[in-house]
Amino acid sequence: MKTLTLFFGILLLLSGCVSKAPQAHLHNNSLLLLKQTQPLLQSTRNNETTQKEKQSIYAALYNEYKQWKNTPYKYGGTSKSGIDCSSLVQQVYWDALRVSVPRTTILQSKIGYRIERENAKVGDLLLFKTGYNTRHSGIYLKDGDFINASSKHGVTLSNLNNPYWRRKYWQTRRILP
Repeated sequence: MKTLTLFFGILLLLSGCVSKAPQAHLHNNSLLLLKQTQPLLQSTRNNETTQKEKQSIYAALYNEYKQWKNTPYKYGGTSKSGIDCSSLVQQVYWDALRVSVPRTTILQSKIGYRIERENAKVGDLLLFKTGYNTRHSGIYLKDGDFINASSKHGVTLSNLNNPYWRRKYWQTRRILP
């Protein structure tokens, strides 16, 4: 029993927000597939979201943010008593949009496709390098604002134009149509 508890404790520590950079290439790309089941995300013929869809996505994401706002940061946390950034991203995408994303920032950095920061739109995944081997994730809303679980402020809205986030920015990934 002690071995099982120790195993799950180590697993929890390794799965959190500050994921280390991968040491080897993932050999199972099926882990990276997205499962989109929400009727909200019905894309148009040219695979672009309409203004009405963007507003609906924004409303759904912002509503989730309000429910999580001020939740304290907890490395490896997955609940309202404490949550880390990658778990918040995973839960908000699922609860707001019924989009399944991986649990860790490293796996999150491999889904969808990369876009330029200037082209970010509501629902895009933002990734940051906050240290030599640490990563951070959040969800873009609009006007530079994004939802994230900050180790200092808990679940909050931050802005890409803040000097700290501008310096730590790594990439934006589009995972919604």
